Amino acid sequence: MTIYFDHNATTPLHPGVLEAMMPWLTEGYANPSSLHRSGRGARAAVEAARGQVANLVGAHPSQVIFTGGGTEADNLALAGVAAAARHPSRMIISPIEHPAIVDTADALAAAGWQIETVAVDDQGRVLCDDLAARLAERPCALVSIMAANNETGVIQDMETISRCCRQAGVPLHTDAVQAIGKHGFDFAASGAACASVSAHKIQGPKGVGALIVDRHLPIDAIVHGGGHEQGLRSGTLNVAGIVGFGAAAARLGEHRDQEIAHMRTLRDQLETGLDAMPGITRFSPHAERLANTCQFAVAGYDGEGLLMLLDHDDIAVSSGSACAAGTGEPSPVLLAMGVEPDVARGAIRVSLGPGNTLAEVQRFLLVLGRLAGGTGGLPGGISASVLTG
Repeated sequence: MTIYFDHNATTPLHPGVLEAMMPWLTEGYANPSSLHRSGRGARAAVEAARGQVANLVGAHPSQVIFTGGGTEADNLALAGVAAAARHPSRMIISPIEHPAIVDTADALAAAGWQIETVAVDDQGRVLCDDLAARLAERPCALVSIMAANNETGVIQDMETISRCCRQAGVPLHTDAVQAIGKHGFDFAASGAACASVSAHKIQGPKGVGALIVDRHLPIDAIVHGGGHEQGLRSGTLNVAGIVGFGAAAARLGEHRDQEIAHMRTLRDQLETGLDAMPGITRFSPHAERLANTCQFAVAGYDGEGLLMLLDHDDIAVSSGSACAAGTGEPSPVLLAMGVEPDVARGAIRVSLGPGNTLAEVQRFLLVLGRLAGGTGGLPGGISASVLTG
């Protein structure tokens, strides 16, 4: 049985969520835009789910725009604001953003937008003084800073960040995909004008997310067609997926505090064990982090090689963002924090879930201790290519 420690990449679908989805994968197949009885039933299920998602994140149901996932929600935030602006202007992002933000910003830069990157400290926290100074320089259409980082787990000071943006009269987008299940996120309290969330990070289905949008934010659609989702995201709605998102949100709302406490206990035990091992560098140890996330490097090991050694022992971890896996390049997040490239290449991320156990943490530490206790490199003559071969 594989020990699954990669919950920031995706989470297992909860049985109760699957049960809620099943009727809409079989007999409830009508298009929710249809006016007949079956269509109206599908629409009612979508609207019920919209309310469940809104309730989880402290928003009004009318602010929930369903998308095909967190990546699309991020794209809609940046490209949608750019489309509403009509003419290229200026945006500010952080260097620790998910590739969905970074690559969208790069595309906007190619179209004439000026993209600036705010500085972070050695723990991966946005330097609010630098943000305030940049906002004071000249007009800006949008600031995008994630609520919690998917690699390090570092939680940003959204209260100060949103206050800086509000004082400058600049709307704030936040990628809250990782935050909602492992820390909590309240849209109304965050001060953000829009926020991205995703179902598969909270034991819901893949392929469905949402952009939570303040009605005062100037934003245009980037997917055109039938004018679905208040004209901001055309396309026939994924009823089963949306229902699953709603069910996952409702379930999380009931159990989040207990699950966070459980994951934090496991993470603390994990880090106590790591700190007792030679050659371990833990990243962002002095910052507030998600309760389930620990990123570290083992001296002498390449992260992806170590990942495959652990995989050989039926332990699933990540070497960084799942969306950038396999590139062989050091994490841009760690480089932005001032981590040396050779150290950053060795990064391993453990992201726990509510179903993990102390016995699994102990097993992981036992296996890692055996590997870390060697002389570095790939012990026993084993190579990553052999393991993947």
